[in-house]
Amino acid sequence: MIRFGPAGIPLSCKGRTLQDGIEDVHNLSLSALEIQMVRSNAYSRPPDDEEIGLTLKDVEDGFVFQIIRDGEEISDPDEPIEEDDDLMYMPSGISGTYGDLFWTNEMAKRLDVNLSIHTPYYMDLGSNTELTENCLNSIRYAGLILNALGGDVVVTSLGLYDGKMDREEVDNNIFENVAMVMDWWKGLGLTPRLGIEITGQEDVYGSLDQVLDICGEFDGLVPVVNFSHHHSRTDGSLLEVDDFLDVLEQVEPYSDGRLHTAFAGVEYENGNERRLTPIKKGDLKFEPLAEAIIEMKPNITVISTSPLLEHDAMYMKIIHERVLAKKVSKDLKEKKKAEMAATGE
Repeated sequence: MIRFGPAGIPLSCKGRTLQDGIEDVHNLSLSALEIQMVRSNAYSRPPDDEEIGLTLKDVEDGFVFQIIRDGEEISDPDEPIEEDDDLMYMPSGISGTYGDLFWTNEMAKRLDVNLSIHTPYYMDLGSNTELTENCLNSIRYAGLILNALGGDVVVTSLGLYDGKMDREEVDNNIFENVAMVMDWWKGLGLTPRLGIEITGQEDVYGSLDQVLDICGEFDGLVPVVNFSHHHSRTDGSLLEVDDFLDVLEQVEPYSDGRLHTAFAGVEYENGNERRLTPIKKGDLKFEPLAEAIIEMKPNITVISTSPLLEHDAMYMKIIHERVLAKKVSKDLKEKKKAEMAATGE
């Protein structure tokens, strides 16, 4: 199965809520939506008197998603709130309240829209500074949110090389921090996968080899193929069908049977991405990827990260259908020709 969808609420969507976005994606005949977690700062507050005894699902005053009790994190949405608890909340939550996510889950399933979430684009799991702890929390919070939404994969990058530390030390810190996150992830029994995205800059951790290396170390960790990033990082390597097949075949064994990818046009220079563009611009074309997908037949989601968002998601869907129809027509002609040759007509 192949799904297409935008990275964020469609630009044409009249409403700006997550629920509006899911409905719009469905109405556009798309079947995936990657939520953009632009702001992930969280704060604590004591519960109001009327909130004591309620669960996280029931709190209506803001996006409260976690209980802190005696220094311990409690993420069970059905746990009653006690008087001495602290409540973790996001001023800019994905939805109005945490409880909204559970009926949004049902809505997305009913409309057959597969949900994923992307953490903030600047991530640093390599320096082990205060920023690193904030980034780790962003991943944890994204996991809790997507778990409530019944979504598929949390997409994140991991860090950068700023020249202040040796690259090997940065790599080691990244591995240790990812190990800690995955222990926490499994301890809570979160069902979404954690996806590590290929990055588009040489000074950012995330080449194809690095992504496969770290995904091979941890169960539940999967590669996310951002074709625009990979194309930039390899100075324009994705031109022919076989180029795309090579990448897809490398990541497939690590992907738990479900490939998560992103696509857009891109401008790049000397192995570094400069900017994303509409798909029709630049030398990265969708047609050879469509052919590769048709040949390989994977279970795959393709997210449009183009500035045109849903327009280019629909464009990719049309191109895929066009390439598929052309292949089916060609196969039928060859079959008919072979049958006629066999009967001597």
